[in-house]
Amino acid sequence: MAPMLRLYNTLTRQKAVFAPIDPSHVRMYACGPTVYDAAHIGNARPIIVFDLLFRLLRHLYGPAHVTYARNVTDVDDKINARAAARGITIRELTDGTLAGFHHDIRRLGVLMPEDVNVAGARPRFVEPRATDHIAEMIAIIEGLVAAGHAYVAAGHVLFDVPSMPDYGGLSKRPLDEMEAGARVEVAPYKRSPLDFVLWKPSKPGEPSWPSPCGLAEPGRPGWHIECSAMSWKHLGQTFDIHAGGIDLIFPHHENEVAQSRCCFSTDVMANVWLHNGFLQVEGEKMSKSLGNFITIRDVLKDWPGEVARLAMLKTHYRQPIDWTLRGLEEASRTLERWYGIVGDAPAGTIPAGVLEPLSDDLNTASALAELHRLDDPGSLKAGANLMGLLGETRSAREEGSIRAAGVDVSRVEALIEARRAARAAKDWAASDRVRDELLAMGVAVKDGKDGTTWSVAP
Repeated sequence: MAPMLRLYNTLTRQKAVFAPIDPSHVRMYACGPTVYDAAHIGNARPIIVFDLLFRLLRHLYGPAHVTYARNVTDVDDKINARAAARGITIRELTDGTLAGFHHDIRRLGVLMPEDVNVAGARPRFVEPRATDHIAEMIAIIEGLVAAGHAYVAAGHVLFDVPSMPDYGGLSKRPLDEMEAGARVEVAPYKRSPLDFVLWKPSKPGEPSWPSPCGLAEPGRPGWHIECSAMSWKHLGQTFDIHAGGIDLIFPHHENEVAQSRCCFSTDVMANVWLHNGFLQVEGEKMSKSLGNFITIRDVLKDWPGEVARLAMLKTHYRQPIDWTLRGLEEASRTLERWYGIVGDAPAGTIPAGVLEPLSDDLNTASALAELHRLDDPGSLKAGANLMGLLGETRSAREEGSIRAAGVDVSRVEALIEARRAARAAKDWAASDRVRDELLAMGVAVKDGKDGTTWSVAP
């Protein structure tokens, strides 16, 4: 019998047994990338963490009974500015950036829609784009105005925060404290300093759409409204899990809750809210000014994606993570040892010692500790596979390393045979010369009772 899933809920500040609204259709939403530039390694953390949760949910409830929506923000100020600077449309910019993002995260072992969706069946993994959901945004905005939770002012539509008495319930920020912390300079058309934009007029040259609420001038959506629209379209008015980085709790997720609840008159938007902790680099906050800003692509230039994934999963998702060279080196050594144990063996049964900690709020540290204790190839591979690791056989991995290194296999095998002959003739000087030539080619040799083996040198 599978263990019960327990998750820490930001909304309640407690860990509790997960009870889906409909066990035959578990629904999860995660805030995805804003595609204007290459994603940094901090952006990879929620992608990896919630990919793991998606894998776990599919195992516990069945692949056909889980729907995952991970959105793409493809219109905002940074996107508009970058596209204008390059003289291209925002769609051209975001299409190219998103393709690069997909390439990078696939190398991190992240599942993609094409990996899980089945032709002719309801999609189990959707990746909605904001600009494809303008109609849903407008429907919510007009619903909020009609319900008295939003108003039109100076070409904008704004959410009326004081109209929602329990606004702040997710972030646990009282209204009076938020008002005191609001910026001194508030737009004159706002009724309250806390009111936020649902729709705004577009500036010349910016992308625009016909505006809601009878506004004559075309405009574009605010940031927060997009996730309310996309989650509604693909998961319904209420759903099971909403996930994202801890930096999104306020104001983004708080405002999502306000929009969705007030439009649909529901008690909750999502029952469970999950948030991953911050990432720093070698003990310091990552920033371009410190010279430690690292993109996913930068990491993948030097390390296999599995190494980066394992390094990320060693720290519990709710805790801050320190991204270090030492951590990557340790992850690389661990994977080498595990591949040595697993070899080309097929996956067996997922060990309880891996599944149980993962079912306890994704306790990856304990799950990985169990993997370290395992010496049965099938169990080790099955447990690691659940975590998105050991996705290859040892043979395939070695072949990939050889191809990546550009090694001439026929030349290596000829030199190995020449070295064997030299050793048989006790010509140690010739044997050493051949070994040195192999090392110069990036090939390491190892002599054992079963003969000589070789591999690409680390």
